[in-house]
Amino acid sequence: QMQLVEFGGGSVQTGGSLRLSCGASGRAISSYNMGWFRQAPGKEREFVAAISWSGDTTYYADSTKGRFTISRDNAKRTVYLQMNSLKPEDTAVYYCAAHTAGSIYHTVSYNYWGQGTQVTVSS
Repeated sequence: QMQLVEFGGGSVQTGGSLRLSCGASGRAISSYNMGWFRQAPGKEREFVAAISWSGDTTYYADSTKGRFTISRDNAKRTVYLQMNSLKPEDTAVYYCAAHTAGSIYHTVSYNYWGQGTQVTVSS
């Protein structure tokens, strides 16, 4: 089993930045592609970004490309999401997850999930 815990959420104003961290225990993350998703009230959970197990390849949603950066440190068992130029529509609970099979963009492809961290962006 793998346990994931997200840190770093909070409240910021439009244009601000936050850095989310996701720490893993149990299984090492080094064999897994890792992803970040978010869920706003009344909406489905949506893909934000993902990174290959080696860190060589990254994937972004159109809405986050150019503003968010995903990275990882396998030795520290940690995945990061640097979020810049935040907008009110980025407000959501952010989840990290470990990808096990299937499309990197779909929630069903991830078996291990953190509990989420709230990000609130005010205008």
